[in-house]
Amino acid sequence: MHINLTKQILKEGRVALGCIQGHLRSAEIPRMFASAGLDWIFIDTEHGSFTPETLQDLIRSSVSESITPIVRVADFQYSLVSRALDMGAQGIILPRVESATVLEEAISWIKFPPEGQRGFGLTPPQIGYTKASFEEITTHTNENTLVVFQIESQAALEQADDLISVPGVDAVMIGPADLSISLGVAGQMEHPKLVDAILGVIETCVKYDRFPSIQIRDPVLGKTWIQRGMKLVGCGQAQLILWNAIQAMANDLKKAREGE
Repeated sequence: MHINLTKQILKEGRVALGCIQGHLRSAEIPRMFASAGLDWIFIDTEHGSFTPETLQDLIRSSVSESITPIVRVADFQYSLVSRALDMGAQGIILPRVESATVLEEAISWIKFPPEGQRGFGLTPPQIGYTKASFEEITTHTNENTLVVFQIESQAALEQADDLISVPGVDAVMIGPADLSISLGVAGQMEHPKLVDAILGVIETCVKYDRFPSIQIRDPVLGKTWIQRGMKLVGCGQAQLILWNAIQAMANDLKKAREGE
């Protein structure tokens, strides 16, 4: 059965690096991310446009390349969580969390009994064609599924202690764009109000033995947040990286064509 390599990296005290794939419907992207040395891929179905068939292709491609597929679901629905996991996702990101009660229920969908209430729907491809008992499969899957929830609002910050202490949480991810908007400092990623709020979340994560996490757009900020204590770090999005590279190439070539 498949080992969650990103969860292993985090437990060893190291930083796990990832990137978002949210719109480009190509199974080649996880292969590129893996070859570049990234540890996990943030497959976004909240803002992304993937059909279930495409999502399955991305997850299978990720697993085959030993890069951890972590899926952000669009909403708090059992079917969205269970389908992603049954496709082979090795982690779930729960967005816009503001209630410990809702978070507890969502985590129960991620875990098989006795830790939760996830229904058994795994077939040979999802367990790497390993011969194993139901108990072996459910125990292994519970241990190797990464549970992440996002803090993206002032309301979530006010309940951070209650949320982060919920049993079953592995990592707490800051959504800095939405959080900056909620705090009244939209897009100001180094504003003291935002920075202080995020540092407070990191401190609470340490208190409850959770992995602090963040998804940012700028690698310079990424390095800064690693230095500040972030452990699960996502940087950039596939489509934006491609667009920036295309713009740079086109600008260089246009200058050459014009004799500059």
